Amino acid sequence: MTSSNIESMDISSDRLPGHIAIIMDGNGRWAKQRGLPRITGHSEGINSVREITRVCGEIGIKHLTLYTFSQENWSRPAAEVSALMKLLLKTIRKEVENLHEKNVRLTAIGSVSDLPDDARRGIEDGIALTRDNSGLNLNLALSYGGRQELMIAMKKIGERMKNGNIDSEEIDEDLVSSMLQTSEIPDPDLLIRTGGEYRISNFLLWQIAYTELFVSSKYWPEFREDDLLEAINIYQDRERRYGKVSEQVA
Repeated sequence: MTSSNIESMDISSDRLPGHIAIIMDGNGRWAKQRGLPRITGHSEGINSVREITRVCGEIGIKHLTLYTFSQENWSRPAAEVSALMKLLLKTIRKEVENLHEKNVRLTAIGSVSDLPDDARRGIEDGIALTRDNSGLNLNLALSYGGRQELMIAMKKIGERMKNGNIDSEEIDEDLVSSMLQTSEIPDPDLLIRTGGEYRISNFLLWQIAYTELFVSSKYWPEFREDDLLEAINIYQDRERRYGKVSEQVA
């Protein structure tokens, strides 16, 4: 990436989103259009992950959360799920050293324990290797569901109340946020969904209350640097009011 790319998009480096979340949709449809197996679309999507991660690191994005595998995805055909788990392990093993060299920190949210043992160990090894890195935080949502995350948070709060550690008057937004798996990172500023669908798909339901949304008609394997910069450019043109009026924000 060159500075001219950013300049041509009129992107301000001091108004970048601190946290970008992406629903990477359209791998299967991209493959189907080309008469290819669905797993080929997922494999090609890895190239987009690599490029978007690189660009985010280079321009100074602090957090990038990728919806990699949802809890609902387990209901897909067994052969596809198995192929996706193998692709996940292969990708982590191949990419983690490069991420480490680029000072990227790998983290994960979701029920990672649901993954097959080899894929789970691959993720855990990557997290351990990059734990002390201070650059981009690449956060993978694996076997993740927003409703499931909220139910776990409710159970934690319920246990605290049962044990007499808190009462109902102490339950506020900060407490709920502290119970979520994203408690150590800020809520997303920008949510991107590829593939042209206008759904949240059970992704970061609590965290995206005031997140700016950008939907791209491109399938994920087609989504690259210029598309990311376009999304950031549009984000920077928006006024984030958080329920206030324009005059208050100004």
